[in-house]
Amino acid sequence: MSAMSAAIYDPVGPELGADEKAFFRDANPFGYILFARHCESPEMVHRLVSELKNLSGRDRLPILIDQEGGRVARLRPPHWPKYPTAASFAALYKHDPESAMRATYLNARLIADDLYALGITVDCAPLADMPVEGAHDVIGDRAFGHNAEQVIALARAQADGLMDGGVVPVLKHIPGHGRALVDSHETVPVVDVSLETLRKTDFVPFKALNDLPMGMTAHVVFSAIDKDHMATISPAAIDIIRGELGFKNLLMSDALDMKSMAGISPEERARAALAAGCDIALHCNAPLDEKKQIAKGVHALEGIALKRAEAAMQSVGAPKDFDREAAFVERDMLLTETYA
Repeated sequence: MSAMSAAIYDPVGPELGADEKAFFRDANPFGYILFARHCESPEMVHRLVSELKNLSGRDRLPILIDQEGGRVARLRPPHWPKYPTAASFAALYKHDPESAMRATYLNARLIADDLYALGITVDCAPLADMPVEGAHDVIGDRAFGHNAEQVIALARAQADGLMDGGVVPVLKHIPGHGRALVDSHETVPVVDVSLETLRKTDFVPFKALNDLPMGMTAHVVFSAIDKDHMATISPAAIDIIRGELGFKNLLMSDALDMKSMAGISPEERARAALAAGCDIALHCNAPLDEKKQIAKGVHALEGIALKRAEAAMQSVGAPKDFDREAAFVERDMLLTETYA
């Protein structure tokens, strides 16, 4: 098998085809990410995770998922619970910060319990983005609030809950997606505020949470930093993430298949993200042929990036003792108090 590559891919479907297996075996990516199409039942997830682990030869394989709660949830009823939005905990925080942090922790611990049971090792959460008035709803109720103190407290609680459940959290979207007036899945957001304003607002939560083991970039152009490139492929923006914000751990790109990347070939997208300073190129929701093009722009995972990757996966151990039923009861009681 070839050296581990600085990439994360998603399987095309819930079962791996022969060509896909051959590609994954040869590419040997750092990890994989799952979507709803892979998660129609626990049995389906178990089979796929087992197959991916066997291909990689690594038991502690990074298997990622976006399981925030609310509308961003790949695991859904009837097999898994419906989890509240981040905005639900933000509403509670206004009345009772301590209860909100506790409820957020319990909710994340419950999500981690679901993921760990399936062999999913990484959750792409928490968000530390702070939407502003008039921003696109792509963040919306996924945010923990509109002020840094609240966002830091609740994002930290979510990360702690995931880690206590044996799941690695991913801080996103660094250095901030809250001011985006358009959806970066569809086009390129451009933020035109001054660097000083960003330092006083958007950057604050990310700097406070810079010890989290993994982070994900924002597909956003910050004109005060680099008017020509979104943060994901901007050396200047990555320098701020690494330097000013102090994020020294594993940094992955947001998904390179997004339409905001239009006009750049798949190979160049991967090459640009890694050259800018991302450790890992994340690519998903595209045909196998496009993954093969991405692979041409991806190098081996080595040096400081490999050390960051290894440290991220070693940042959590086995889940701590946990009473699932009691956690549901306490979380629901705390959330009910929001409107009492």
